[in-house]
Amino acid sequence: MPPFALLFLDVDGTLIPFGAERPYALHEPPHPLPGTVTHPLLARIDPALGTRLARLAELGCEPVWATTWMNDANTAVAPWLGLPPLRVVDWPEEGAEPRLGPRGLHWKTRPLAAWAAGRPFLWVDDEITDADRAWVAGHHPAPALLHRVDHRYGLTDRDFAVLEEWITAGGGPGVR
Repeated sequence: MPPFALLFLDVDGTLIPFGAERPYALHEPPHPLPGTVTHPLLARIDPALGTRLARLAELGCEPVWATTWMNDANTAVAPWLGLPPLRVVDWPEEGAEPRLGPRGLHWKTRPLAAWAAGRPFLWVDDEITDADRAWVAGHHPAPALLHRVDHRYGLTDRDFAVLEEWITAGGGPGVR
């Protein structure tokens, strides 16, 4: 059976916390990484998030990178998390979508809805606003959860609880 929904994952502010006043915990990878995997911010990513993201996939979603890291997320972040390579959203050419669209709409909103092509989806990002939720509610026919993560902490237990509840409930009535 194919996954119920797509899980669009951002990296900066979602997996890599930033902007907190306190120092960040630094992590070691739980397994040896390929020699090409390097990035100064990887140590901020808790490798245990990989197990939690894999659990979401088991519940019925397909994780997809929705980040400006593009395929670098597969070469650096996925191995750090112990995940296989994921599909990657191919963004419009730079400048084709303004950073903030009409009425504060995020530049990722329309491309993600188009990429979902009518499928239910979860979008996990630190820049989602009510304007994005309203646009998706009016333009996307399937259930969608646009979940904003606090960039200072990245994904937390509370965030995972919301995502798990939405997936196991089959997406609920619509955008929230």
